[in-house]
Amino acid sequence: MIFYFSGTGNSRWAAQTLAESLGDTAKSILDGTIPNLTGEARVGLVFPIYAWGVPEPMLDFVKKLPKTDAFTFGLCTCGADAGQAMKKLSKIFPLDSSYSLAMPNNYVVGSELDAPEEVREKLAAARKLLETIAGEIGRRERVYRVEEGKLAFLKSNLINKGFNGYARSTKPFAVTDRCVGCGQCAALCPAKTITMADGKPRWGDKCYQCMACINRCPQKAIEYGESTKNRRRYCIEQYL
Repeated sequence: MIFYFSGTGNSRWAAQTLAESLGDTAKSILDGTIPNLTGEARVGLVFPIYAWGVPEPMLDFVKKLPKTDAFTFGLCTCGADAGQAMKKLSKIFPLDSSYSLAMPNNYVVGSELDAPEEVREKLAAARKLLETIAGEIGRRERVYRVEEGKLAFLKSNLINKGFNGYARSTKPFAVTDRCVGCGQCAALCPAKTITMADGKPRWGDKCYQCMACINRCPQKAIEYGESTKNRRRYCIEQYL
């Protein structure tokens, strides 16, 4: 079984691609159930990196997982490097193999997103690497192939702590008059922090910074302060 958390689709696609190659099943962790791992040959965790750390939903999920004798692996999707996120995760849920997978940038708050041509190139490279990873997992090889990057300890500890403490505010979220009140943002929000009032979305206090609401809005009507204005949006379905 492969369990995944995904905002704009990168990690879902990676999990489903691996599952197809391995003859396995990919399942979102957001249904709230804690699985029985008895009889599982392998247990995989697939998720994006947020500020060189593991997203809160995946951490909460992993802490509740029962012990298992299955072959375990983790794969994180990231724009460039993952810091020490996988090593920190393995202390909570021991991993036999760990991987990072470079994927198209979706953090529109931080920078302009990749141009379509670059997105396609990254996805082609990722698909090829997933074939290799699937082979190694199928053979139960113990592998640590994670691009940690420079200053990995600093990024995964101090910077990640700052991100979780100060950079996950919902206050900058706002909608423009392009909003048609479709409610898709509320339906997609994994934190369940978006509600609809008078036909417009309203944000509560909790946010994972997954960027699903901004990137998946069909009208491109959601902004995060001034930083996202006139920037591209991204979700993987546009390129599959």
